[in-house]
Formats: sequence, C-alpha cells, structure tokens
Amino acid sequence: MSKKKISLVFGTRPEAIKMAPVAKALKDSEFFEVQIILTAQHRELLDQVMEIFDLKGDYDLNIMQEKQTLTQITVKVLEGLDFIWQKDPPHMVLVHGDTTTTFSASLAAFYKKLPVGHVEAGLRTYDKYQPYPEEMNRHLTGVLADLHFAPTKKAKENLINERISEKNIFITGNTVIDTLLFVHKNMDKLKPSKLVEELPEKFILVTAHRRENWGEPLKNIVLALDEILRRFDDLYVVFPVHPNPIVKEQVYSILGKNKKAILIPPVDYITMVYLLDKCYLVLTDSGGLQEEAPSLGKPVLVLREVTERPEAVEAGTVKIVGTYKENIIKELRTLILDKEEYTRMSKAINPYGDGRASERIRDILLYYFGFRDFPPVEFNP
Repeated sequence: MSKKKISLVFGTRPEAIKMAPVAKALKDSEFFEVQIILTAQHRELLDQVMEIFDLKGDYDLNIMQEKQTLTQITVKVLEGLDFIWQKDPPHMVLVHGDTTTTFSASLAAFYKKLPVGHVEAGLRTYDKYQPYPEEMNRHLTGVLADLHFAPTKKAKENLINERISEKNIFITGNTVIDTLLFVHKNMDKLKPSKLVEELPEKFILVTAHRRENWGEPLKNIVLALDEILRRFDDLYVVFPVHPNPIVKEQVYSILGKNKKAILIPPVDYITMVYLLDKCYLVLTDSGGLQEEAPSLGKPVLVLREVTERPEAVEAGTVKIVGTYKENIIKELRTLILDKEEYTRMSKAINPYGDGRASERIRDILLYYFGFRDFPPVEFNP
C-alpha cells in the first residue's frame, strides 16, 4: 500500500506543543507522509515551539495581525486551506483541541470532503461562553470529525452522549504529557530563557489571559496577587504576561508597583517547563497547565468558574477557585499554610497521560488506513 499523506494544521503555541509529538511519531513511520500547515494565529509563540522540536511548516498562512477578530481568523484560514488543498490534498487532516484554527480547518476539510481526526477530542463544559470561543470550537469540530482521539475516559463519555459512534472514539491520553516529559527529561541539554536565571526560592507561577477574564475578573486576579504578596514576606509571583494590551496594561497597572511580582514577557516552552518544575504552585486560567503541572507534582488553582478538564479536579490535582478576589486569596493561603493539603494535591495521580499518546494516535491511523489489523490498547491511568 502507498503512503498516506496526513495534514496537521495548527496555529497557536499550545497546539504546536501538543501536535509536535504527533508529527514526530508520524514522520518516523514508513507508512505516512506528513504535511504541516501553520496558520500562525500566534506568530512568535508558535515559532518558538517549532524551533524546539526541529519542525518546519510545508505551508504557512501567516494570518496574524494586530487585534485580529475571530471572524478574520476564520475567513483567512478557510481561504488559505482551500487554496492549498485544491492543489495538494491530503488523505486525512488532523486538528487539535479548541482554537479558531481548529474549527476553521475542520470546516475547510469538510468542504473538500477530507476526513478529519480530532486530537484532544471530547472536552466539554456545556456552557457555550465558558470558555469563549473554545467551547463552541470543540463542539463544532466534534461534529465534523471522523476520528476522535479522546484524552480521557470522561472525554469519550461526553462524545458517546452526543451520539458519536463509539467505534470512532479512542482514548489516547493527552499528547501534552508526551512533550512535557520529553522536555523535562532533556532539560540539562536545553536552555531556559535568561529571564529566569535568578528565581526566588518560593514563587507562584501565574498565567491569565482568557477572553472571559478580561476586565473585572482579571482586575480581581491581579488585586488578589498583590494582596497575597503583602501578607507573606517569603513569597513571590512569576507572571509571564500575555502581550495583548488588554491583559498587559491591567496587570502592570497594579502588579508593576509590587517588587515581589516578577513580570516577564511570554516565555518559550522550555522555560515554561523549567518554571513549572521550580514553582511552589500554579495559578492559571490556562487549559494546558491543568494537565501539565500535576505531572511535576505542582498543585493547580484554576481562575475560571468551570473547567472542561474535570478529571484533574476529581483526582485532586486541580481546584477551581474562580475570579473573586477573596476566594483566590483564601485558597492561596490554604496551600501556603496547610502542608497536608499541599501534599495531598501535589501527590495526586495525574489522569491525563503516560507519555505515549502520540504513539497511540499513530497506531490508530495505521489501523484506520489498513496498515494493521487491530487498534492499540487504550490509555487507562
């Protein structure tokens, strides 16, 4: 049988982090030809990851522009992929997660009658605006997908409840753990940014940038951090601040005056793993960090009202704290002062992966295209 061309489409740093090991696994197989298409929804952040993993795009839509809207992203991705696949169509398109690139690429593939494989499928909050626009991006991608690579049993159950055929759903674990464990294992050979050469002994790693937290919620988060730093003399915050002016201006207006708040530009993935390894705990509205931090034994407090990753909450590695100032302060104080609670969260088992998700996705595609007679054994934490 001839090789099958698999097109991987991604445009943000989180997508690149989670798709890089899949690209590597497919490239190492004699049965697949890999076509990487970058939308560059995030330009600089995406390029950093591509360089780390020595990946190059076959096509680059380079759509990023200042203050781009969701509509502009969607239209540019649709038009760009239509042009590429008109002359160079793949046998299957792989997309990841929940970005606007993900949904737009799935729709573009549907218009070309190309099968779609959805990596990290089945995550749900069932609140269309929490998170926004990610929740609807993954719902719509799920409707268009032919293969669903669910990271957990719960994600698979969500898809089955939406009447997606069980024969098209496979529990793989999350590919982000593949990347995290690889980078952590090779940290001695890799170089974190000079921005973090001299870290304080005890610090909270913070990320906050989601659209639903813009405005009053972000202000509450920043005020809570400012106050907690004033209450504990030995505590610091390391906060890679998103470049979006809406986020940056609000963070710096309050924390910029606090000498124990270390505000830095967004960091490359190697540096983020380094910070995860060194920090005391994580305070975030990110999805990926909810999966990654527990693998390194770090408790996570989530700055959101709901999460599409309930497995970590059930396992005890993650706690949802919302965006109310007093609640954030209360939960931070608990983990700083209550050593038993801190130990309980830090030692809970991560339900998201064992570092072999990309291998399973490769083997599922081998099965789908008839190169092997049986699918791989599903991930079971």
